[in-house]
Amino acid sequence: MMDGSQGFGPNGTWRVGVDSGGTFTDVCMFNEASGEIAVWKVSSTPDDPSRGIAQGVEEGMRERAGGGDDPAAAIAYLGHGTTVATNALITHRGAKVGLLTTGGFRDLLEIGRQKRPDLYDLFAEKPRTLVPRALRFELPERMLRTGEVSVPLDEEAVREAARAMKAAGVEAVAICFLYAFVNPAHEQAARRIVAEEMPGAFLCASHEIAPEFREFERLSTATVNAYLGPIMHRYISRLTPRLEELGLPVAPHLTQSNGGVVRFEVAAETPVRAVLSGPSTGVVAAQAIGARAGFDDIITFDMGGTSSDVALMAGGETTQTNESTVHGYPIKAPMLDIHTVGAGGGSIASIDSGGLLKVGPESAGADPGPVCYGRGASEPTVTDANIVLQVLNPVEILDGRMKVHRNLAVEAIEKMAKTLGMQSMDVAQGIISVVTANMAKAIRVISVQRGHDPRNYALMAFGGAGPLHAVRLAQELGMSTVIVPRNPGILCAMGLLLTDLRADFSATRLTSLEAGNLDVIADTMARVEAEAAGWFETEAIPTDKRRITRRIDMRYDGQNYELSIPLPDGPVTEATLAALKEGFAEAHKRMYGFDVPEERILCVTFRAEAMGLVQKAELPERAPGNTDASGAIIGSREVWYPETGSFTETTLYARDRLAPGMRFAGPAIVEQMDTTTLIPPGVSASVDTIDNLILELPR
Repeated sequence: MMDGSQGFGPNGTWRVGVDSGGTFTDVCMFNEASGEIAVWKVSSTPDDPSRGIAQGVEEGMRERAGGGDDPAAAIAYLGHGTTVATNALITHRGAKVGLLTTGGFRDLLEIGRQKRPDLYDLFAEKPRTLVPRALRFELPERMLRTGEVSVPLDEEAVREAARAMKAAGVEAVAICFLYAFVNPAHEQAARRIVAEEMPGAFLCASHEIAPEFREFERLSTATVNAYLGPIMHRYISRLTPRLEELGLPVAPHLTQSNGGVVRFEVAAETPVRAVLSGPSTGVVAAQAIGARAGFDDIITFDMGGTSSDVALMAGGETTQTNESTVHGYPIKAPMLDIHTVGAGGGSIASIDSGGLLKVGPESAGADPGPVCYGRGASEPTVTDANIVLQVLNPVEILDGRMKVHRNLAVEAIEKMAKTLGMQSMDVAQGIISVVTANMAKAIRVISVQRGHDPRNYALMAFGGAGPLHAVRLAQELGMSTVIVPRNPGILCAMGLLLTDLRADFSATRLTSLEAGNLDVIADTMARVEAEAAGWFETEAIPTDKRRITRRIDMRYDGQNYELSIPLPDGPVTEATLAALKEGFAEAHKRMYGFDVPEERILCVTFRAEAMGLVQKAELPERAPGNTDASGAIIGSREVWYPETGSFTETTLYARDRLAPGMRFAGPAIVEQMDTTTLIPPGVSASVDTIDNLILELPR
């Protein structure tokens, strides 16, 4: 039976991270006593992801951690990252949602900010509205911006709307009234009435999930949370008993988009904060590895079976945002700034209506998977192209646990080649080139479009397919260094062992930054901090493990958007206000190139980031030795390269035989259980002291 341990006490020996993707489920295990890190990988089970997760934990602990007949008994902490919320949002397979809102604002969900995704595209499609108009109910009520009641809530109208939603089969209800972030009384009353009329329905009031101004974004966040709520509830309710059956002795945790973790029960109520649950942990791990390896400026590249996620780190710091648009839906929630594109190993290649080669975003997933898996698929994927080119082992993968059939991949590619009037090898390489271009476009969004030159950054490649495509992507972007961590295929799972417990609290109160408002600023910040302190108590986090970071979103009077400025530790005094003013001026100059000292500054949203620090996995370090890597050679095979337009004999290296200090040059391929690394001709490789592969490209 699980207890409430957060991973602070000596409840076991192993800390386990499980990352469940659309194609594979990765398990990373860290022995707190010895420092040993072990990894395991199994196929995901899309029909019921909990089966693959339980299988991965059980097999991993038994095969790699010596778990024996009771594999989960030695687990001191289990963290989990999942794409279930993301996938439900992308595929529009969320719950049937109803909406209660202020009279006159029924259509705000569709009107939004009146922006088209592309100003000059007359045929651009807006994201699908998550609540049909017939299920959006306007209620007589009105709160003023001061929090005073102008029109009392008509409770009977709430009851009638709830009964109508129940009759329509609504599973979840979002409640969003004007100025509820100032005075939530009407939302609270409506929530109570709906709970009485619709027992068992998932309910989300906007002040609970996003107690901030800007009604459209607050409405969108509450709606997305309601849309995903029943899905996350079902997911967790199926996974929890499977972990209990394994004998897991501690409470499991789920990653949030901000890179922190929360208990399953909390995650079930706030799924909107987990839309980037899976990829966020990879960024956390990349930050730790980059710091140890001496790289401060990194672009992360996480390519899995279904999608690729990219993020930028400057000066060793991850980029956080308090508001983002995820798959077309605005979300007000702290999250790592990660950009996702539908380009993965399972991305399907096709020919569009214009006769051009297209790759993704559709994916073959884990079942049936690529054609080469022999499970009945007929459309070639990126993985099939790599099998045909023999970049991937054309016989088996996953240390021999999965057989592949190159002949099936060749047939699928040849069929496409005939349609295009091309040679099959050119088509296979064309698939790789197209998917590389798609990923390069994603990286330009987070770098070039934001004033960063990718040539000044190192590319850290991970995910099962990342190292396979990293050099080609770096060449496309003019980058000269690629970092491949020791276990790139399970880095997101490893990131779960490097995360802390985290919760974010906020309150909007528009106040000018001046001495006369000192009490207002101090009181508002104190209220937000009090919420954080309450969370520490609820989570039973020891006092010495508690950390709070305070920030205030600020802007010049008349501006539309804010910059988030750190608040110095200690009581809020006039000196604090002076520090805030100076910090805002510096941030404004950094962002826009100027500041306006005479302009009035407004404090808008007050934030507290609460962290419960946990013991983290430490990356083992080894002294560099002999530079000769010949002892790691396990053979060779013919690989097709676009540089030569033909097959070239390529040396194969076993990753587990490579040691710090070793050096070698391409053409080479490094094979390991969780991924394959391609090192084309002209690229050199070396192994650093924490077993990263450092690939250097000619400038």
